Amino acid sequence: MDNLIVTTEQGKLRGSTDVDFSGRKYLKFQGIPYGKPPIGELRFKAPLPAEKWTGILDATKEKSRCYSRGIFKNNSLEGSEDCLFLNVYTRTLLDKKPHPVLFWIHGGLFVCGSGNSDLYGPDFLITEEVVIVTTNYRLGFLGFLSLKDPNLGVPGNAGLKDVVMALKWVQKNIHNFGGDPNNVTICGGSSGAAVVHLLTLSPMSRDLFHKAIAQSGCAFNPWTRAARGVDKIAPIMGLEVSNERTIYEHLMHLPVEEIHKIQEKFFHLDFESGDRIIGCVIEDKLNDQSFLVEDPFLIISAKKFKPVPFMTGYTTAEMIPSFLHYDQKLEKSCENAITWYFGYERPSEELQAAAKSVRRYYLNTQDLVDYLELFFFKVQSNLSNYIIFQICSDSIFLYGIYQTVINQFRLNKCPSYLYRVSLITKLNLLKEVSASKLPGCFHYDEIGYLWKNFLTPEIKPGSIEDLSIRRFVRLWTNFAKYGNPTPDKNDKLLNVIWKPVTSKDLDMLETGYDLMTCKSPETKRMEFWDKLYNQSPAGRKYRALVSKM
Repeated sequence: MDNLIVTTEQGKLRGSTDVDFSGRKYLKFQGIPYGKPPIGELRFKAPLPAEKWTGILDATKEKSRCYSRGIFKNNSLEGSEDCLFLNVYTRTLLDKKPHPVLFWIHGGLFVCGSGNSDLYGPDFLITEEVVIVTTNYRLGFLGFLSLKDPNLGVPGNAGLKDVVMALKWVQKNIHNFGGDPNNVTICGGSSGAAVVHLLTLSPMSRDLFHKAIAQSGCAFNPWTRAARGVDKIAPIMGLEVSNERTIYEHLMHLPVEEIHKIQEKFFHLDFESGDRIIGCVIEDKLNDQSFLVEDPFLIISAKKFKPVPFMTGYTTAEMIPSFLHYDQKLEKSCENAITWYFGYERPSEELQAAAKSVRRYYLNTQDLVDYLELFFFKVQSNLSNYIIFQICSDSIFLYGIYQTVINQFRLNKCPSYLYRVSLITKLNLLKEVSASKLPGCFHYDEIGYLWKNFLTPEIKPGSIEDLSIRRFVRLWTNFAKYGNPTPDKNDKLLNVIWKPVTSKDLDMLETGYDLMTCKSPETKRMEFWDKLYNQSPAGRKYRALVSKM
């Protein structure tokens, strides 16, 4: 076991071994503390580096996840406040040449999830000679409480600062695990993808990574951002005051279980209204503890983001899981789909007029009918329901991703790659969890092709599942290694050359039963949303600000 002892800046670790998808041994070091336990006076605060220890720390088992409700398994509460741990998986500690590092950021809408192997087992990705890091970060109020009073020291974004702390740990220690600190790719899904995008915009993380992969999420998606302050928290807490210090001191003395009860009452309200308080906020002023102090739109327009090779994409049915119990009519859905960042007063005649234009466009475009027939079904039945789904999917997911890609290829000197997943097999994660027969590839479905999880079935050699795993893993790890997902023209596994985006027509890779390159069929719909945004109050204000830069 001596060869499984690694020295880090904090102390020595003992790891263990496992076997990957190809039957080869790999090494794993789990439950590594990267930050000081954020408990007591450190609750809600920016993280501090982990303290040193003596002796050899047992890193053969995962440690606690951050206190939250489980995503898939019986929805039970689990974890603790002491949760700033990461996991490292590597092929060997002995190679002279260091391997590229893939740093994974989990999803969960900033309120649930972890980096642990029940959902993110490395068995697939580790086959392609990369070092893999998965991490926890604080969730819910514990990670995203944001107070305006600077004297309280809780400006927000603590969970995002946790991720930055983990990346700093990687820079200082990953060479001891066979990883290359000069070749780190940040990668994440859903809200983890939004974190990836935000990391490219934050001055705090500028020198900590070299490539980025954002899967089904970005900083422009409306669910990413949150409002600051506690005006809406006090009534739910049963307090008659909205004084931030009073509420802060009350929260500091509550057990974590009670904080979570308050959070869940509010979460359901803010998720329905679109007025979230759990998410990324814009802090007041730039200092060493600031994650974000400007609007993401303005950061990109001013070219202040980090230029790195960028890969992003989405599935064909991003919003369907959210519509399993959706019962709103088309008219109301059109209004709700115009998100808060368009800047309309609610209610207002201007918002109603914009909603009518959305309804008119989606009911009268043959392109949408063709799209639905191509990827889902013949639209003679349930057309209205699926148009509602497509409107909200376009607004809440695809339009933000479209904006990201457009800005990336126009303003980023590095290449940007776009994909879409239409593949449906037994490995589609959310589709299998929900047992839904609805058509399309759901949000988060592609995770099952990159990570072994508690639902992964036996994979038969030569099956579509086997082939698809190897394709996804090759594409993702090629990008991590070279900044190009298809560098080898003679790669028979992929048999395609995926070119970066070079125009607003959006060249992309379709990942279905076969891999093929094409133009995005969503472009015209995205241009409609672009026009709608430009005509909105926020769009007019944004153009005025950009013109003064």
